[in-house]
Amino acid sequence: MKGIVFTEFLDLVEAKFGLEMVDKIITESNLESNGVYTSVGTYQFSEMLQLLQHLSQNTNISIDDLLLVYAEHFFAVLAESYPGLIDSYKDPIEMLASIENHIHIEVRKIYPDAELPNFEVIEKTENSLVMIYKSSKSMHYFGLGLMNKTFEHFNSTATIQLEKIKKDGTEVKFIIQKN
Repeated sequence: MKGIVFTEFLDLVEAKFGLEMVDKIITESNLESNGVYTSVGTYQFSEMLQLLQHLSQNTNISIDDLLLVYAEHFFAVLAESYPGLIDSYKDPIEMLASIENHIHIEVRKIYPDAELPNFEVIEKTENSLVMIYKSSKSMHYFGLGLMNKTFEHFNSTATIQLEKIKKDGTEVKFIIQKN
C-alpha cells in the first residue's frame, strides 16, 4: 500500500483526535515500519489494519465509519493535488464509471506499483451506475466514502447501496442512483 495512504491517515488522526492519539495507535501496533512513513514508500496493508483497529478501539468508532471519514479527507487531498483529473469530468456518474479506464491509469503513472482495487462497470445510465469492486483488501467503505465525496464535489446527491458478494468485503456490488 502506498505511503500517501498512511501519511494522510495519520494527518487526519492528528487533526481529529490529536497527536497523542497518533502516538498511541502507533505504539499499540506492531509495525514493521515503526510508524515511519513517506508518501512515496510502500508498506504492508496489515499496518493500516492495525492502525485502524487501534483507532477504532480507542475511539469506539467502527472501522467502516473511520474509513468513510478518511475517504472524505483523502478525496480533498486528491482534489487539491490533482485538480485537472477531477475537473476533467462534469458529472459524478461519468467520473465514477471511468475509475478503471482513466483514473487508475493516471494513478499508476504517479505510483507505478500501487495496488489498486478493480471496478467493473456492470450497468450505466445517465443517472445510475452498478459496479463491482474487487480487491485483496476489504476497503470498500473507503471506496464508498470517495463515491459520496464525488457526488458532493459535483453538488449532487445519490443513494448508494452496498451488496457484499464475498463475506469478507473483498468483492462488493455498488448500486448507485443519482437523486
